[in-house]
Amino acid sequence: MKTKADLVGKRLAALIETPEIPETLRQAMAYSLLAGGKRLRPVLVLATLEAFGKSIDAGIPVACAVEMVHTYSLIHDDLPAMDNDDFRRGKPTNHKVYGEATAILAGDALLTYAFETVCSAEEAGAPSGRVLRIVRELASYAGPRGMVGGQSADMEGEDIPLTPEQLRYIHQHKTADLLVFCVRAGAILAGASERQLSLLTRYANNIGLAFQIQDDILDVTGDETKMGKPVGSDEKRKKSTYPALIGMEKSRSLLKQLIEEANLALVEAALEDNSILRALAAFIIERDY
Repeated sequence: MKTKADLVGKRLAALIETPEIPETLRQAMAYSLLAGGKRLRPVLVLATLEAFGKSIDAGIPVACAVEMVHTYSLIHDDLPAMDNDDFRRGKPTNHKVYGEATAILAGDALLTYAFETVCSAEEAGAPSGRVLRIVRELASYAGPRGMVGGQSADMEGEDIPLTPEQLRYIHQHKTADLLVFCVRAGAILAGASERQLSLLTRYANNIGLAFQIQDDILDVTGDETKMGKPVGSDEKRKKSTYPALIGMEKSRSLLKQLIEEANLALVEAALEDNSILRALAAFIIERDY
């Protein structure tokens, strides 16, 4: 993971190191985009390609693009009008450093630059038809029927009791959808069959939901210094979470079940080497930050 994360980090730094971007805007983009983190989403793109025995070269632009989309969503999530967070990954949030207007523009810039970046996969050897499909899927999974729709439902769900179905909808779209895109993008680049795509979508849906449930658990039990942000923020905002809705024990049981189902889907997909994707699933359930 670290090798792939470092590779993506270097490419991201090169992509935004251009005099064509106004300096203050560029600094704000870089501040959040290059702030570190495990880069789980881009790693998923590259790991899926490797699971098919393919070179990761054509996946690097896609990996960078999805990290731009993820980072834009974090910048906007942290704004006072949304989650109003002061810290992200142990550093002051973007708007605390550059002001709200520049933070909004930095997020806008990263989102639009992501689509320019993903198109360069063709220059890295990806067939144009596959690149076009990935562009469409990125727009779908990140847009109003995907991540943004989940964020909207999450905001509307504050201060009101949610059903398990409503909470699952939020987690599915706010968190899981972008992870689903990553796995599907890697599989599409690799030339996966539709059956393999379906099974990998099931895998990614399960690890995406597991990822968010673990986030909910860590918001109660986590170490603030490891997480880089305050714990207990969900309770303060009166947000529905799995521990609050079904209890900590059942949340941990569901987390384990989702990872088991993800690994079963991997076995059925009959990939050349699924060990990396299995390891990523294990990482999600074992992380403590």
